[in-house]
Amino acid sequence: MARILITSALPYINGIKHLGNLAGSMLPADVWARFKRGQGHEVLYICATDEHGTPAELAAAAAGQDVRTYCDEQHQIQKAAGEAFGLSYDWFGRSSNAPNRRLTQHFAKVLEDNGLIEERVDQMIYSIDDGRFLPDRYVEGTCPHCGYEKARGDQCDNCGRLLDPTDLKEPYSAVSGSRNLEVRDTRHLYLLQTKLEQRIRDWIGTKSDWQTLARSIALKHLDEGLIDRGITRDLKWGVPVVGPDGGPRPGMEGKVFYVWFDAPIEYIGATEEWAEATGHSWRDWWRTDEGADDVRYVQFMGKDNVAFHTVSFPATILGSGEPWKTVDTLKAFNWLNWYGGKFSTSQGRGVFMDQALELLPADYWRWYLTAYGPEHSDSAFTWEQFQSATNKDLADVLGNFVNRIVKFTESKFDGVVPEGGALTDVERDFQTRITQAVAEATAAFEAMEFRKAAQAVRAAWVLGNEYLQVAAPWTAFKTDPERAATAVRFALNLVALFARLAAPILPFSAPQIAASVGETDLGWPSPDAAWLEAVPAGRAVAHQGVLFTKIEDAQVAEWAARFGGEG
Repeated sequence: MARILITSALPYINGIKHLGNLAGSMLPADVWARFKRGQGHEVLYICATDEHGTPAELAAAAAGQDVRTYCDEQHQIQKAAGEAFGLSYDWFGRSSNAPNRRLTQHFAKVLEDNGLIEERVDQMIYSIDDGRFLPDRYVEGTCPHCGYEKARGDQCDNCGRLLDPTDLKEPYSAVSGSRNLEVRDTRHLYLLQTKLEQRIRDWIGTKSDWQTLARSIALKHLDEGLIDRGITRDLKWGVPVVGPDGGPRPGMEGKVFYVWFDAPIEYIGATEEWAEATGHSWRDWWRTDEGADDVRYVQFMGKDNVAFHTVSFPATILGSGEPWKTVDTLKAFNWLNWYGGKFSTSQGRGVFMDQALELLPADYWRWYLTAYGPEHSDSAFTWEQFQSATNKDLADVLGNFVNRIVKFTESKFDGVVPEGGALTDVERDFQTRITQAVAEATAAFEAMEFRKAAQAVRAAWVLGNEYLQVAAPWTAFKTDPERAATAVRFALNLVALFARLAAPILPFSAPQIAASVGETDLGWPSPDAAWLEAVPAGRAVAHQGVLFTKIEDAQVAEWAARFGGEG
């Protein structure tokens, strides 16, 4: 079995994440981790809160808290939200913890030793009214490329271009709104990405199996020409910049590393946290000279994070000259939009993870965001589509099938799996068709084609309902009880199979479905497995209650009024 390292983009600490964040990184990473575990592979799924940088300072100030207290509280909130959604992290770490600090300072040192970091006198925006330099997101203004009026000093959310604060037109302080700004000299460290451009391009050239979205974004930034990137900031909260002796670096006292320099390093840092807590080694997951050469490393993220993970983080790893594991497969997602606009944490636009769970159980959201997510293009969330998909797929197809056959077994066969007779051509035909659906779902999951995988899983569920219509055990029971028993046993084995197919996407419902036929095996079925033998004759079955309740029009209207959108 393979060893698979999975990371999903680190959620910012500044508030609980919205459904777009969930759909674009954390959820697909979890679904795939569950799929690969279900196949028996050794999986390590690592994530963490991204706690440094301007967003943390601004959010803490808005909350009237010191930044450490704010981050302590928000980490627990986000950890709990992930658990409530069934995100099966092996570890959910923190970029403010000691391993990331040590590793970030280590990478900075070896990069400088390799001639890839230099000090430069930089010009940065200084707010006279605030009495401080304004790095990155402390500056907002108009994007010089697309004219978006709320661009941040590090990136434009509208066109996706990476920016420096001095690029913005009509800039103002995000702290106070003051436009009383001027440009002053300040010293900072720069990572000389220009020296690494060919090495990064050659490295990307080895990733022939990368999807088009990730590859095109990476090459776009290379083709536009890399620039040397400042990796330090005038902030109080972050990994301190230190000198060779580990003390303050002369002339750079009080500065910290840029959050986009230290955040990806936290993938390694969080793995070290996991190792310290569990007694495992982290080095054989990350150092190719210590066993990580047999690890397959897969990253999941939204398209706005691709540039940092295909250029900036690889520059750090490759530039170190050390035998670190680099990503093998990068799965990028487009944006889930909210009624034509964007979800926004800072503007409170859309539905957030904690709010979603107030409305419906996690599996409703997990199914919709996987089966109809923004995989190959941006997609728009609407209450109407969410209602329709949930009702048709979960209630009418999966829930209906399980409910009908288990209740029928209880009423006509005393809740015990009947022996029945030999399978007929009807069963053999459906067995062939369902096996093909399992094979298609398996292939789609292997390829990380989540929408295709979900639709193949749904196709198997549909075939189960079609079988009940054709076999009609309730009709056969009146004239041919043995034939009815054969159909019931066949269908009850489908219940066990459908639970296994549902398990990666529906981790809360799948055990209930399996329990209805006395099963606990939720491993992923191979297409050639003898899945018709899972539920033996003589076993007791028990209806587990309504699996999925339909969403009513009145609920949609209520939610639209509360969160926006048309109801």
